[in-house]
Amino acid sequence: MNIAELDKELNDQVLGGDILGAFDRFYAENVEMRENSAPPVAGKAANREREVQFVGAVQEFHGARVLASAVNGDTSFSEWEMDVTFQGGMRVTMAQVAVRTWAGGQVVKERFYYNKG
Repeated sequence: MNIAELDKELNDQVLGGDILGAFDRFYAENVEMRENSAPPVAGKAANREREVQFVGAVQEFHGARVLASAVNGDTSFSEWEMDVTFQGGMRVTMAQVAVRTWAGGQVVKERFYYNKG
């Protein structure tokens, strides 16, 4: 499996607004995800619920883009910028880096790095 192609497909699906569809398609049952240095969350069901909560918190999605991406072995890296209005009207531009580890064509680990400030 070509990780660069899989990562691009995943990113393109997210950029197209199908965050949950991308999660269902590309993430393994045993996926472990974490935000910055927070403890990891294990399992697809628990992490899907977190994705559902994020999507539900968004009032309007103004756009997103991948600024840069790279692959090294079984790991992909992508730098994101997103423009989102959350429920209640707070509009923010978020910048983050997603680091994904792939196995068997699916993401088995993902970590997001961003400034909470």
